[in-house]
Amino acid sequence: MRVLLIALLMTFLIQVGAGNANASNSTLAQAVKAIDANVIFMRHALAPGFGDPDNFVLTDCTTQRNLDIKGRAQAKRIGAAILETGFSFKEILSSEWCRCLQTTELLALGNWTTFHGLNSFFQGYADRKTTLRLLNNKLSSIDNGLTLMVTHQVVISAVTKSVISSGEFVAYNSKTLKAKPFKME
Repeated sequence: MRVLLIALLMTFLIQVGAGNANASNSTLAQAVKAIDANVIFMRHALAPGFGDPDNFVLTDCTTQRNLDIKGRAQAKRIGAAILETGFSFKEILSSEWCRCLQTTELLALGNWTTFHGLNSFFQGYADRKTTLRLLNNKLSSIDNGLTLMVTHQVVISAVTKSVISSGEFVAYNSKTLKAKPFKME
């Protein structure tokens, strides 16, 4: 009897977990439509480790945590999946951190530029207050079209209150402040 109860409980937990995973795994189109998003935040692709080394220099990728082979492949797959949707972005912006630059380049979605308002303030290499002021000013100026912003968990969480993994997204409406996390792969 005890084994049967444990088996039933495990089946229930697996089904609940699968339901939650599916809820957060909506498509780009569904996420944009659900909240009339005008911004898509993307957390950079897989870059092993935590934070950046003590010798971090913004202009020197050898001093930063970068994408590994899985992260590079992930960024390429995500870019291909976005292209298959037919979505295009009015503007594509990237943090100045090398793992975001690498992700944005490998997405291959078109022209893009760096934006200081997407830099990571996790370890104090960028000032939190300045970064968020720049980002909030940018968000308030977006009228129509869809803007892609490739950035860091700390930035995404500060704005959207969402916690996502590497290579995941949050659709965001900068007018209503609604957010919807989703995955592309």
